[in-house]
Amino acid sequence: MSPRYTTLMASLPPLGGLFEAREPAISRLRLTSRIGLLHPDDRADLDRAAGILSQSLLPEAGEGDGRSAAAGPPAGADALLLEEAARFFREVRQPLLRQLVRQRLDRRTIVAALRRRHRGEAEPPRGQVWGFGELVPTIERHWREPAFALAGVFPWIPEAVRLLESGDLIGLERLLFSLIWRELDQLGQGHHFDFEAVVIYLARWSLVERWSNYDAEAASRRFRQLVSDGLGRFTDTLAVCPAR
Repeated sequence: MSPRYTTLMASLPPLGGLFEAREPAISRLRLTSRIGLLHPDDRADLDRAAGILSQSLLPEAGEGDGRSAAAGPPAGADALLLEEAARFFREVRQPLLRQLVRQRLDRRTIVAALRRRHRGEAEPPRGQVWGFGELVPTIERHWREPAFALAGVFPWIPEAVRLLESGDLIGLERLLFSLIWRELDQLGQGHHFDFEAVVIYLARWSLVERWSNYDAEAASRRFRQLVSDGLGRFTDTLAVCPAR
């Protein structure tokens, strides 16, 4: 147990429940200042994970390239994201960060497949990179099954399908936020005053901050973009500090 992380975690207020707070218990400015205590190597690993999960390496559709939001992500965006993820898994050995990134990319792959099917793609993508990891072949083989034959492992998929088909983005985001929150509960077991505890806290803070600023009109716009995006940055947040 590192004294720096004992000091850091002891300085952070409880966050409460995900959907309870009107604003996070600590401001972004103060939290950014507190995490200056991170060891430089840990900070570098955290920045890499956050870069993947926020897709900060890539522009949003419609930003800076003259594209409309409905046009979808820039060509090759998914491939670039997955190349960065592959480098992350080759070079970053921190177990909790690896597990967190893997869980998020697995879920993003499932949601991306649901979006593609929702917009009318009767067959899985051919000849292009569109998803992450070992789930891709299973999804492709079971494309026409409602839950891609994955409901036993990911029991939330049928509910996600229902919400997507009904156009209920608020319900869908609430579902995915809740899934991430529960995953963080599991990942955080046994971690209280270490780097892993800091990562869990930052991930929770990001979710609370995003939900407390939820905008239904913006959610409607995101839904229209949702069905044309690739892996996207849908609900994926981790760190509050800018990359250095």
